[in-house]
Amino acid sequence: MAHQQTDVLIVGFGPVGAAIANLLGVYGVGTLVIDKATDIFMAPRAIALDNEALRILQLAGLAEDAFERIAIPYVRMHSPYVGEFARINSAGDIDGHPKLVTFYQPELERALRDALAAHARVRTSLGVELIEFSQDADGVTAQLRAADGSVSTVIAKYLIGADGAGSRVRALIGQEFEGSTYAQDWLIVDAKRVPRPIDHIEFLCDPKRPTPHMVAPGDRERWEFMLQPGETREEMERDATIHELLQPWGRSEDMHVERKAVYRFHARCADCFQKGRVFLAGDAAHVTPPFAGQGLVAGLRDAANLSWKLAWVLNGRSAPSVLGSYDIERRPHAKAMIGLAKFLGKLIMPSNTITAILVHGLIRLLRFIPSQRARFDDLGIKPQNTFKKGLFVPGTSPARIVRGGLLPQGWVRDESGAIGLSDDVLGASLTLIGFGADPSAQLDQAAALAFASAGGRAVRFGHRGQRMGSEYVRKGALTPRTCPAPHFEDLASALVPSFAPVGWAAIVRPDRTVLHEGPIESASTLVWEALELLGVAAFDAHTPSIPV
Repeated sequence: MAHQQTDVLIVGFGPVGAAIANLLGVYGVGTLVIDKATDIFMAPRAIALDNEALRILQLAGLAEDAFERIAIPYVRMHSPYVGEFARINSAGDIDGHPKLVTFYQPELERALRDALAAHARVRTSLGVELIEFSQDADGVTAQLRAADGSVSTVIAKYLIGADGAGSRVRALIGQEFEGSTYAQDWLIVDAKRVPRPIDHIEFLCDPKRPTPHMVAPGDRERWEFMLQPGETREEMERDATIHELLQPWGRSEDMHVERKAVYRFHARCADCFQKGRVFLAGDAAHVTPPFAGQGLVAGLRDAANLSWKLAWVLNGRSAPSVLGSYDIERRPHAKAMIGLAKFLGKLIMPSNTITAILVHGLIRLLRFIPSQRARFDDLGIKPQNTFKKGLFVPGTSPARIVRGGLLPQGWVRDESGAIGLSDDVLGASLTLIGFGADPSAQLDQAAALAFASAGGRAVRFGHRGQRMGSEYVRKGALTPRTCPAPHFEDLASALVPSFAPVGWAAIVRPDRTVLHEGPIESASTLVWEALELLGVAAFDAHTPSIPV
């Protein structure tokens, strides 16, 4: 590698690093990804994704068939003393994607790497490790070492550490990794061709040997067996031990055991996800126990949140100060997900029989109360990805829209009759959405031009069957620079009127977070207030200096 320059240097080419690279590619950002490994690590690790993660992968350009996944109909928790004490309903979809799927991580990583071929400004260098770096007001200078021992320099505007729990980047910026390590080790067994397969996820919550068990693509199943005091890694990974543990599901000789390895789970979070021009993402920023299936999901949320902000800053569409919102928005939610995983871990691995009977019995009784049943069965205990502070205009709405919350996704139909998902309609833009009316017709020309210069565009979503022609456009409002916004019918009422009433408008970030909202008549005001938040060069809304 010769002396190079790039906008963003990503250290780590696992699924989070690859997702960030794809998102930056979508936004047209010059990116270099390095990893000291020369190929994908083929042992399966992460296994679960929720609808939010699948939506982010959609934003990154992955088609639904890019990698195999299995939709999980339910997750059950079973006690040997009180029977099934909890059952999570995961059938169906949210925002156009299954609520919960299992997958094979090497296939996902391969799909993400293959997708990078569509982005000319994204480059990869494998067999390359980060030695050290320095940063100043202008950028980051990184020293890299290739497999042959040669050393090179890369100068980047920003650096992202997506290099896992043992992050070199995190160590170099001096970030503490606070949290706890579970006292128990776990044996992970992945096998194919199981004689008595299941089609769901189950947690066998026996204090003698707690065992999560789940189905996975490729005729696979996974078990996680908690080690008891005195049991060693060596004895647990022996074939005889594996044979004994798998007996309830069939003879291990009839299965193909792909992997058997002992791990210790962690619950840790960095003090801050940013230091100057350096950012942490994925396991480099936070490590989540697997009991909630949110480890990789949290890393993909990092990717979606950070990538567009870097792109907007690098393209001059936002002030660099917006990058501080990454830590403000992501760290509290990552910590909340770690808290959920730790709570579920206590349910799954009770310390003794008496505790198991009391705790599992209490949860089973609580499920007879409808409100409490919904908290468990319908994922009411899952922390919502809604920000309390961050890059959105503060305030509440008389509509059902939550600023700092996610815009729903639904199936929409354009004026030619083509049907697709609404995120694909919005594209990689800052978007002014009119619900049931055209927001372009309400914009003064200065606001329209300023919004376009900040990477903004307008669309309109109408209820099913609504036709939006010239009768919906305020007479005389449009100019050659404010053309009617494209119109899409909301086929399942995901957006209109279940999310926003007719005559309302919202400005939505590229990561689909609501930045601002209000009556459509105030569209120009919404635009100016949003641009002020982004730190865009000020325009005077009342006395525009831009020639008409």
